[in-house]
Amino acid sequence: MLRLRRPATLFGKTAVTIALSLIVMQLLALGVAFFTILLPLARRSADDLAALIVLSAQTWAELPPDARRDFRDELANSHGLWLVETDAPLPDGGQHLPYLQMLEQALEKRSGRPIRIKVTVQEERWFWAEISAGGQSIRIGFSQQRIGANPLLAIAMVLGIGTLLALLTTLLLVRRLTLPLDRLTQAAARVGRGETPELLPEAGPVELATLARVFNRMTRQVRELLDNRTTLLAGISHDLRTPLARLRLALEMLAEKPSPALISRMGRDLEEMNRMIGEFLELARGLQQEEKQSVDIGDLIGKAVDDARAGGAVIHWAPAVPCRRDCRPRALRRIVDNLIQNAVRHGGAKPVTVEYDCNEGGIGIRVLDRGPGIAPDQMEAVFRPFYRVESSRSGATGGSGLGLAIARQLSEANGWQIKLLGREGGGTEARLSL
Repeated sequence: MLRLRRPATLFGKTAVTIALSLIVMQLLALGVAFFTILLPLARRSADDLAALIVLSAQTWAELPPDARRDFRDELANSHGLWLVETDAPLPDGGQHLPYLQMLEQALEKRSGRPIRIKVTVQEERWFWAEISAGGQSIRIGFSQQRIGANPLLAIAMVLGIGTLLALLTTLLLVRRLTLPLDRLTQAAARVGRGETPELLPEAGPVELATLARVFNRMTRQVRELLDNRTTLLAGISHDLRTPLARLRLALEMLAEKPSPALISRMGRDLEEMNRMIGEFLELARGLQQEEKQSVDIGDLIGKAVDDARAGGAVIHWAPAVPCRRDCRPRALRRIVDNLIQNAVRHGGAKPVTVEYDCNEGGIGIRVLDRGPGIAPDQMEAVFRPFYRVESSRSGATGGSGLGLAIARQLSEANGWQIKLLGREGGGTEARLSL
């Protein structure tokens, strides 16, 4: 026995559901229209026609013979009925329509005896009824055109065309809904294989456009993450070569002649390597989030300023009113430290200013320096790992290139915003918005 398989795809299930719903709705609408409109109209029409046929036969029987010809002509021209006086048997050919059955019932009701409609087929179909009036049998007929269109054929055509339109509409509608999902599935599969898919079009219904926008943002984040990790691996391997080479040279020199200066330099190289590895690990773990705590923002910034001053930095800092907020203190402290260190390193030995404001709308932290500044086209590039405005790889001048990258990644992980702005008169403003 042949069993119909249920569709497995979203396209198939949705198409079948919508198509069946439209077809059932159409059947119900046709049923309601048939029983409440078409059927009563057909019965009323059959009853009117039966009344006209019986009245015509009775009138014919009562008229004088010289007036019957004019009456027959008027009946044919005005009402589409043909009246014949004959006793010849009439063959019955063709099937009866439901309308003729209603007409037979109406004729029986008005004449008081059963009357059967007979059908003849010549150039067109004619329907005949024999009525007894005035002691004679009078045959009255009418053509197919007198009844009009076949209601069953009209209903079948409406149902067929409606079903076809319902199916086409369903296919177009479901295809429009599932096509973006198919694209999303293919793009997600490419991401899973480690490829970089093209961004999806952010068009169509609001829900699908939002889904495409979220997926595109995720794709960009994954792409940026992979690029950052690749840059990290390349940058850390490059940066470690210099202190490793110095350590190798120092070991060769120590083998010939021990020197406290060489040992001290080796210690500094090890500290530099440890710092770079620590920054690398911190950036790699930047998306891991700590628990939120209630923190005094001014006190946290003040401790960062005190540590920087202990290292010899000149910083202008005037604590504002207390400002307590829920945040992740280690992430915020690391961002503030990096911004201050970056300003001190590139500030041209000029004082650095740290400010903050606290209100109901949020918290803004600003670190300002009077260094050479950054070109506008590099304001975003400096947040990439290992990107340096200063082209050398020297830690003394350009830093490791990870400070601002770590600050940006920690900011995004916590829903904060960080950006760099140029200052009038020279210098740079680093602004962190919580």
